[in-house]
Amino acid sequence: MARNIITGIDVGTYYVKVIIASAKERNERGLPKVIGTGMAESRGLRHGYVTNVRDVATSIKRAVEQAEEKSGLKIKKAFVGVSGIGLSSTTVSSFVMTSRADAEITSLDLEKLREQCEKDIPHSMSANRRIIYEIPLQYKIDNFPSLGSPVGMKGNKIELKTLFISCLDHHVADLIAAVNEAGIEVEDVMAAPVAAGFVTLSKSQKVAGVVLANIGAETVSIAVFENNIPTSLEVFPIGSTDITNDIALGLKVPLEEAEQIKIGAITGSSYPRKKLEEIISARLSDIFELIEAHLKKIGRNGLLPAGIVITGGGSGLNSIDDLAKAALKLPSRVGTIALLNGNSSFKDATWAVAYGLCIWGIHAEEGPEIDTSAQFIRQSWKAVVRWFKQFLP
Repeated sequence: MARNIITGIDVGTYYVKVIIASAKERNERGLPKVIGTGMAESRGLRHGYVTNVRDVATSIKRAVEQAEEKSGLKIKKAFVGVSGIGLSSTTVSSFVMTSRADAEITSLDLEKLREQCEKDIPHSMSANRRIIYEIPLQYKIDNFPSLGSPVGMKGNKIELKTLFISCLDHHVADLIAAVNEAGIEVEDVMAAPVAAGFVTLSKSQKVAGVVLANIGAETVSIAVFENNIPTSLEVFPIGSTDITNDIALGLKVPLEEAEQIKIGAITGSSYPRKKLEEIISARLSDIFELIEAHLKKIGRNGLLPAGIVITGGGSGLNSIDDLAKAALKLPSRVGTIALLNGNSSFKDATWAVAYGLCIWGIHAEEGPEIDTSAQFIRQSWKAVVRWFKQFLP
């Protein structure tokens, strides 16, 4: 049975954002209608990880109270996005030999293969880390790719390429503790970049190949999608706050004024426009170089037909899409979403994570496939492997 009301909490370094959505009502895209939103300045975080549980809990509580007031509902449970520099991914390829004498592949063989993939995770990617979820990318039977689940097929050797997304264990524990201290029970956690993809990317983009880049205050997170599933994820310790600091140093102005100049709230001839553009372009070039290096690492640079979609607080900078297009040699655009909340429409993609968590949560326990126009959501998160198997190439 579908959930009627769900809450998504996005704990960012700069802001905590909360969205309450109703499955009973739909917006023009057929997505759950937003009935309450809340936002509060974040305290107790650095580069996306928790440094003070109590301060984070206070920020969450303030944002939740706003959402409760607007929706007229009391929040007791929520789905929470995990982000920060502790979030990362690794790809593992493993194989097992089939167990039956007639070489028919069984579900037991696949379970052994999954366990072998976990054993083959490099120690550097497993020590002090918690696997949030695993995504099967491709099966091979006797070295030949298998389309879909190989159960029932015949072969002597089964291979599996798996994407493991993990986070520092203590970071996840601290985040859950902060949400609990705010009086909210955590139903489950999800990687923020994947959640954002539910509402900022179309199915056709994710099938063709696209990189979603979220430029936050102190981190830049990217998620690469191909064949409708995430294939890579990475977080870099750089963000729009670094641009603010550069402006303050370059133009010799206070940080508060530098922030206003960055977002375009202060205009005029009091500072050299050309120098400002050079400062912003230089830092954005650093960001896109990191993204390009990661795409080269996974062999996808210049090979994603749907290009790059930019979200987050830093996505509002002038000409950022043109800079991304030039640096990455890919189609580029700034992501938008439409969240209906009464008479208000939020197209700011900085709300994408919280809204994506709501969409995932509403259908988390459903068996049938639900076409959300942004992603197919199936089954509970505890069965996420079975969910992603539906979309194997």
